[in-house]
Amino acid sequence: MRHRSTFRVVGLVLVLWIAAPSARASAQQTATDSLRIEILRLAALVDSLRSEVDRLRSAGAEEQAGDALAQLRAAAAAAAATAGPPPTATDEQPQQFVGRQRSLQALNPEISMTGDLFASLDPDNTDSENFIPREFELSVVSSLDPFSRAKVFISRHQEGGDLALFPAAGDAGGPEEAGHDGGFAVEEGYVEWVGLPGGLGLKLGRFFQQFGQLNRWHSHALPFQNRSLPHQAFIGEEQLAQTGASMHWLLPFGGGVGTYDATFEVTTSDNASLFGSSGRPSVLGTLNGFWQLSEATDLDLALSWVNGSYEDDTSLLDRNLYGAEMSFTWRPPAASLYRGANVRAGVMVLDGLLPDATGAPGVDRAKGFWSMAEVRLDRSWLAGGRFDWVENPLDTKDTAWLAGPTLTWWQSEYVRVRGEYDLLGQSRLDRQGRFFLQVTLAMGPHKHETY
Repeated sequence: MRHRSTFRVVGLVLVLWIAAPSARASAQQTATDSLRIEILRLAALVDSLRSEVDRLRSAGAEEQAGDALAQLRAAAAAAAATAGPPPTATDEQPQQFVGRQRSLQALNPEISMTGDLFASLDPDNTDSENFIPREFELSVVSSLDPFSRAKVFISRHQEGGDLALFPAAGDAGGPEEAGHDGGFAVEEGYVEWVGLPGGLGLKLGRFFQQFGQLNRWHSHALPFQNRSLPHQAFIGEEQLAQTGASMHWLLPFGGGVGTYDATFEVTTSDNASLFGSSGRPSVLGTLNGFWQLSEATDLDLALSWVNGSYEDDTSLLDRNLYGAEMSFTWRPPAASLYRGANVRAGVMVLDGLLPDATGAPGVDRAKGFWSMAEVRLDRSWLAGGRFDWVENPLDTKDTAWLAGPTLTWWQSEYVRVRGEYDLLGQSRLDRQGRFFLQVTLAMGPHKHETY
């Protein structure tokens, strides 16, 4: 019995040993399948979590932005509530003094200084003064408020550097004596209102009158060393400057073809050459037209008239001065700093001569014309020339003409050097010529402006 039980146990062990590999293989296959299913389930869970994180993050950013805006609004409301209602005139609030000493310069006017220096060579008069500080000019310009501005020009002028035009009887015909010092004088001093309704402008004070175009230019801004012969014969060596009121009107028509303006002035007659010793009122009217012919060319025409009374110890008569001026400019936009040309010309007629001035009955007016041209050679150099002719208002049989070339070098907008030779011929005197070297300097914002 014992041996039979032993054999049964041994057989059962053998059977189990033989069946063990199949069982192990089956168990391994089942574990692998379960692991694969678990991995797939975890991957799906990760994808779901990632999508949820993205959604939450986007929603959080929007909510955070909304919270920031809400916080700003809340802070503004809290600040407004803390400040309380705006103060009234009855509220007592302490005033804090704030010094603005460094802001006072904003109220200062523009201050400038210009100088006009001459060196001349006269072969017919070696004793003449060769170096002449002809003029120093102080300018003070200020905008008083948004509606008005003021300008004051104070100058000290020394005679010299001028050719003798129509010298008095007994004069040898040479140049006028130079070197007579002049005191300080107010060339211009006025207040003006700009931008008035209807395109109007008003000026009160002493000013260079709007007779043509060049009369408004200061001496240091002229394209030649002195004014035209008709201007010198009829008005004098200086500008037509008188005290009174000036009304400027930008005319409301033109249709884009041109621009037109008119000036009307009423002043006290204090120009000795034109009105003698008369202090009666004089009137001036000017009509100006401007046309832009092309991108590079423009044309400017001006018609002027002055009426007043000439008075001296023996005579009192009505006097009229007429003028017409033309300016043609060529300035190519692409090379305006290096190329350009300007041609100017004018005619002047003085009506109302002294009764016995000419010695020829029926002649009661004197005439004159002037012309000039200037060509820009490059950025700094300009070449020009002029020719003038005029009748003597004291005797129309006596005439004079002037011809002269110029060469100008602009060192900068502050310094200009010009060489000029003037040849003056008169019907009753020998010709006279003189070479001039002119140096013009400017300090401050007021340069050699032409307006």
